[in-house]
Amino acid sequence: MKTIEEIKSAVKHLPQPEFTRFRKWFDEYEANQWDKQIEHDINSGKLDKMAHNALNDFNSGNSSEL
Repeated sequence: MKTIEEIKSAVKHLPQPEFTRFRKWFDEYEANQWDKQIEHDINSGKLDKMAHNALNDFNSGNSSEL
């Protein structure tokens, strides 16, 4: 396994086309990881209180359109 410093160095030395491909891959990977985390948080009930509070605020008229 490479260390973070080795990975940083490798990324810094990528030719521009390869860096662009890497960045696209990493953006997609990061978005996928985020989606998995949000799904896990929803399924575990971690966001229930926040959702309940938001709905209460909305139903009480304590919110505004964006």
